[in-house]
Amino acid sequence: MIKIAYHPLYAHPLPEGHRFPMLKYELIPEQLLHEGVITPDYLFEPDRVDEEIVLLSHELAYWAQLRDFTLPQREQRRIGFPLNAQLLERELRITQGTIDGALFAKEHGLAFNVAGGTHHAGSNWGEGFCLLNDQAIAANYLLKRGFCKRILIIDLDVHQGNGTAQILENEPAIFTFSMHGEKNFPFRKEVSDLDIGLDVGTGDEVYLSLLAHTLPDLYEKHLPDFVFYLSGVDVLSSDKLGKLAMTKAGCKERDKMVFQFCKEHGLPVQVSMGGGYSPLIKDIVEAHCNTFKTGLDLLGSL
Repeated sequence: MIKIAYHPLYAHPLPEGHRFPMLKYELIPEQLLHEGVITPDYLFEPDRVDEEIVLLSHELAYWAQLRDFTLPQREQRRIGFPLNAQLLERELRITQGTIDGALFAKEHGLAFNVAGGTHHAGSNWGEGFCLLNDQAIAANYLLKRGFCKRILIIDLDVHQGNGTAQILENEPAIFTFSMHGEKNFPFRKEVSDLDIGLDVGTGDEVYLSLLAHTLPDLYEKHLPDFVFYLSGVDVLSSDKLGKLAMTKAGCKERDKMVFQFCKEHGLPVQVSMGGGYSPLIKDIVEAHCNTFKTGLDLLGSL
C-alpha cells in the first residue's frame, strides 16, 4: 500500500492574504478519499523532525533562530510571513513526512507528501514561504544514513529550487535538476547540477519535449538509486504566479513522464506537492490530485 503524509497543521491558516493557497492541503486528501482513489489507511500523520536531522542540511545559527523565534524581522519578511510556533511545527512535520515517505518508498516504490516542496529554504535562510527544505533534508538523511548511494532530485515547480541547489552544491552523490520559469522568482538563481530556464509563455509542446529529452540523460549521467520529485502545479496557464502556459492535460503528462522514468529504471520515488496559485481552488486541487492518480496508476502496484 502507498503511504501519503498529511497532518491537520498542513492547512494551518496563514496571515491575511496567504490563507487561500492553504485550502488545498485539506481539499486534496478529501477529494482523493471522495473519489475512492485512496482509503483512510493510506494517510499517516508525521511527527516532528529531530534537530540533528535538520542540521544535516541547515546551519545551526539559522536553525537556532527558527527554534527560538529570534529570526530577525528582515529575514521573516524574506520568508513572507511572521514566524510563530504553529508555522514552525507545521514545517517540522512536513519535513518528517517527506523523510518517512522516502523510507516507505524505499520499501514499496512510491510515497507522497500532501505538502512539502519547500525548495527555497537554503542552508542559512528561509524564503518564499519556505522555512526548512524538506527534500534536501530527506536526501541528506538517506545518503548519510546509508539508505541510498546516489540520489536524483527532479524539481518541476515553476520556480527554481534555489535553496535545494545551494544546500546540495557540494554533494556529488545528489544530483539536482530544476526546470523552471527563467524570468520568475527567485530572481537571484543558484546553480543546480542542471538548470533549464523556460521562456514566459512556454506551453505543453515545448515543455514536454524538453523533459522527454532530458530525463534519459539524467539517468545515464548520474545512475541514481532514488528519486525525489517536486511536482508543483504552478506551471499551469491559469496560475497567478507561474507565467507559463501549460494545460492540465500537459501537467498530467509531465507527471506521467516522471513516473514512467522511475518505473523503467526501478527507482523508488518520494513526491512533494510544491506550488499552485490558480485563482480557482478546484483547478489547483484537480491538478495535484492528477499527480496522485498518475503515480498510483503507474507505480502503485510495485
